[in-house]
Amino acid sequence: MKVFNIIARTFILIVLLVFMIDRGNAQEMPPKPVSVSLVQSLSFGAFLQSVGGGSVIVEASGIRTSMGDIILVNNGYLYFPAIFRLEGNPGTVVHFLAGPAANIMGNHGGQMTMTLGDSDPASPFILSSSSPNGTLMIYIGGVLEVGNPLANPPGSYSGSFYVMFIQE
Repeated sequence: MKVFNIIARTFILIVLLVFMIDRGNAQEMPPKPVSVSLVQSLSFGAFLQSVGGGSVIVEASGIRTSMGDIILVNNGYLYFPAIFRLEGNPGTVVHFLAGPAANIMGNHGGQMTMTLGDSDPASPFILSSSSPNGTLMIYIGGVLEVGNPLANPPGSYSGSFYVMFIQE
């Protein structure tokens, strides 16, 4: 009988040790939420519009083009996509969802409409274990709808847009 008690106690001790080791390696509960920070705002740069107006497009890759009666100029005003830094547990799947069109107001009157484009990398994306702390940079472009010079007088325009990053 004494042999049985020693074997039973050893078995219970081994089970407790295995349970403690497995528990120590589990993902923290609840999973760490993804943190998002703005690194760079979206900018459409300088341009001129004619009677018909048109659109200025900044791609997530940083390429700028125009449509309609818009002339792109490089007058020292830079253009670039918005950049967001996401940080979370490596392997976390995140989806990008653009908010509604935004109204961009001018300092001399006028209002333009801006809609967000696709993200780079394309959504959904996975936070990588190859980068520090599961960090991923997301680039987002947009389209600015520009009216004629009476509706949109020259000046500086600014506004806010909304994005959502949904963690699985």
